Amino acid sequence: MPKHGKKYQDVSKLVDREQVYTPEEAAELAKQTTTVAFDATIEAHLRLGVDPRHADQMVRGTVVLPHGTGKVVRVAVFAQGEKAQEALRAGADEVGGDDLVKKIEAGWLEFDVALATPDSMGMVGKLGKILGRRGLMPNPKAGTITFDLDRAVREVKGGRVEFKVDKSAIIHVAFGKSSFEATALVENLAALVDAINRAKPTGVKGQYLRSLSIASTMGPGIKVDVPATLAAAVA
Repeated sequence: MPKHGKKYQDVSKLVDREQVYTPEEAAELAKQTTTVAFDATIEAHLRLGVDPRHADQMVRGTVVLPHGTGKVVRVAVFAQGEKAQEALRAGADEVGGDDLVKKIEAGWLEFDVALATPDSMGMVGKLGKILGRRGLMPNPKAGTITFDLDRAVREVKGGRVEFKVDKSAIIHVAFGKSSFEATALVENLAALVDAINRAKPTGVKGQYLRSLSIASTMGPGIKVDVPATLAAAVA
């Protein structure tokens, strides 16, 4: 198992691995334990009491973070006619129909999120293998297939993130940057955890939100109190 560098070892001393911190304490620690020279991303890792092998226990959705992610999101939109103009007015970076499909088939993938109108999915379907393996395929559950392109583009650009449970029953989502104020990180984290809590499948029994930790890029994990985080969302 590879050893951590001196910077990591030094900042790890600031974190008590046995302690469960309040959201405010955890946010401050995440900022203090950044080990990289750039503006580190801060991620949340939430373990759920679900079995992802069962379709009725899959957890997936989106949430608009109140303070955004701190990342510039490039949006490609599959639309034609007036809907294409609507997407451009809303700030989409690339808009097109068959021409955009051909551009992607030729190897262009300089975007982070793909949106599409329902009537464009026939052409988008050709890109299933290309977009699917990169997690870029438009999906109605993620709100990326819609006629309301003005709202969708603005939300994605403004901080909408998608969450999806993995095969280990964990959700991993970036929710801010180390340059954010701690209060902004807490509000983003609270909004994220609240949205995941609201997405609880009806058939799930027992404890749903089992554990939560956050960490900056290359930084140590910090355990966070789940009830206190949900309370922050209500507040």
